[in-house]
Amino acid sequence: MISSVVRKCFPVAAQVVATKAEDINKLNVFPVPDGDTGTNMSLTLGTVVGELNALPADSNMDAIAKAITHGSLMGARGNSGVITSQILRGVAEGLVEADENNLSSADIARAFQRGQKIAFQAVRKPVEGTILTVLRDVTTKAGECAAAKMSVEDTLNSLVVEAYESVARTPDLLPVLKENGVVDSGAFGFATFMEAFVNCALGNDTTLDFSPTVVSDDEAKAHVQAQVAIELNDDWEGSEFRYCNEFLFQANDETFDEVAALKFLSTMGDCELLVGDNPTYKVHVHSNNPDQVLKYMLQYGQVFNVFIHNMDLEAQERTEKIASDQQAAQAEKTTQEKTSAEDAVLPHKELGFVAVAAGDGEADILKSLGVDVVVSGGQTMNPSTADIIAAVKKVNADTVIVLPNNSNIRMTAEAASGAFDEGTVGVVPTKTVPQAFAALFAVDPDASLAEMVEAMTEAISTVRDGEVTTAVRDSAAADGTPIHNGDVLGIVQGVIEAVGTNVHDVTLDIINRMQQQEEGDTLTILAGSDMSDEEFEALCAAIEEAQPDLEIDAQRGGQPLYPIIFSIE
Repeated sequence: MISSVVRKCFPVAAQVVATKAEDINKLNVFPVPDGDTGTNMSLTLGTVVGELNALPADSNMDAIAKAITHGSLMGARGNSGVITSQILRGVAEGLVEADENNLSSADIARAFQRGQKIAFQAVRKPVEGTILTVLRDVTTKAGECAAAKMSVEDTLNSLVVEAYESVARTPDLLPVLKENGVVDSGAFGFATFMEAFVNCALGNDTTLDFSPTVVSDDEAKAHVQAQVAIELNDDWEGSEFRYCNEFLFQANDETFDEVAALKFLSTMGDCELLVGDNPTYKVHVHSNNPDQVLKYMLQYGQVFNVFIHNMDLEAQERTEKIASDQQAAQAEKTTQEKTSAEDAVLPHKELGFVAVAAGDGEADILKSLGVDVVVSGGQTMNPSTADIIAAVKKVNADTVIVLPNNSNIRMTAEAASGAFDEGTVGVVPTKTVPQAFAALFAVDPDASLAEMVEAMTEAISTVRDGEVTTAVRDSAAADGTPIHNGDVLGIVQGVIEAVGTNVHDVTLDIINRMQQQEEGDTLTILAGSDMSDEEFEALCAAIEEAQPDLEIDAQRGGQPLYPIIFSIE
């Protein structure tokens, strides 16, 4: 059913655009950095998703089309967002006329023809080499597919190819794009949405990487990929008009003259758009006099959701952001070259160790205790079986012991060990990095693998560990205390024992509780990447004051998400 496919695939495609928003933003050089194209398109699509989600489950295509029309108009941001809203409106209205249970290539062609008509009506001066060019090319291709009576699947695949090929041609149609070495940002965003939607509709991989949908047309997408390269442009001269003005307008009555209003907007600047139907419209114009634009429209109705962007400042920010990204890319390249050298197989040895850690500090400590290879990973970024197998091979030892340091990684480590001959790779079920510290102190190189694993496992059984992090959703602690998103959580042995508002107090709380339950001698505590040295020093001083008999070993762990990880023995 068409309606169910649209409701299923629209949110998926919108999410892909949101994920790619920053990449799309960086391409935005025409005619001025009018907000951020990727962000604006994403916000527009996101509002539609909200409207669709609010519909009853049995809504037909007519109701869905109205939701898309209303949502995209209300959420449209920037020139690209407004034009996208009109494309969505037209295509959705075109699909209403199709057979709900028997979509054809002719139906698809009619929908895109409707989308082209509505979108081009909204723009007084269409410019070649933009999203409108891609829309026209896709619509033409859809007509050719319908004439050839192609299947729906083949038609959709062909339209995605045409979209990318048209995107690749945009620099040849618009000199400013060629000068900057980029494709048109709005066109690229439109193709991104189309491919993601088609991937979902046809059951393909929804991850946009220029290959999932069109296997036989790699050259077309390779062309696009080659064009999508950002060059720093420090000599941008700006636009005659400084401010991007956009707002929603509610007309007082049916006498509102759209033609006259649009003519006035054209005298205020450029890129003027007035879309919608009486009484609700979306207004967009680049002008040096936002006050005059608003004053004129207020004569005939009410304005709301007003956004005014200084495009000169946005252009400057874009240039600075690209320069920063280029520096970061160079640093990453240097790191990759260093990593490549480090990936070489180590000299052969009898016994070796692999451990998983999330922070540089944790990795350094583990290596100082004898770990040969540290695999990057932890909460929210679990390494794969292949990652651990590669690490074991790199160690190049007769016997290797793996320390997963996370309960979610234990099974992966065990699966990796099964890829080697029996008796060569063992797994010690460590749940935290501090447990790994204790396990490594229990190593007896003269023992067998089984004996070592048993001894190291016994050593971690004496370790009591705690973690401090921030809640990401509402829940409840072990004692029933309500937890709200953003609360600081104190976790002991995997159970939430304390809830508070700051890391300092929660850490002290759970350490004091653990000492009351069973007094330990040594505290090993690791500071996360988000905790400053000053905060860490103050915390350790407070712990020493509260627990004077507890020997403290404080280290920078560098782990993300968890500002404090510790163990008591």
